[in-house]
Amino acid sequence: MSEVTLKINNRGYSLACDAGQEQRLVDLSHHVDVRLQDIASSGAASNEAHLLVLTSLVLADEVFELRDELSKLKQGMASPQDAVSHDDEVLIAEAIDHLAGKIEHIAARIQGAEAA
Repeated sequence: MSEVTLKINNRGYSLACDAGQEQRLVDLSHHVDVRLQDIASSGAASNEAHLLVLTSLVLADEVFELRDELSKLKQGMASPQDAVSHDDEVLIAEAIDHLAGKIEHIAARIQGAEAA
């Protein structure tokens, strides 16, 4: 287990992760922070908790849009040989669900750290 300190909205958060996943977590936190700063600069949030909720929703919306695009791509495939197999569909759906779960978990940790 490793520990990484991330900076989101100018606050440091120490999170544990599996060895070798440190850079991935840093990259994810940077992506979240960029989206958060975009939302903050628009003035859409009334406080930090509201800002975190809006950011989580924007990120979840991106995941849903990717799901929709994937569905459209699958529907647009002309021949059965080009079609994604059922096993591939399951793997893709699991990957998307896993990413959505990670986003939700990170948001929950951030909110838990704020409460402390």
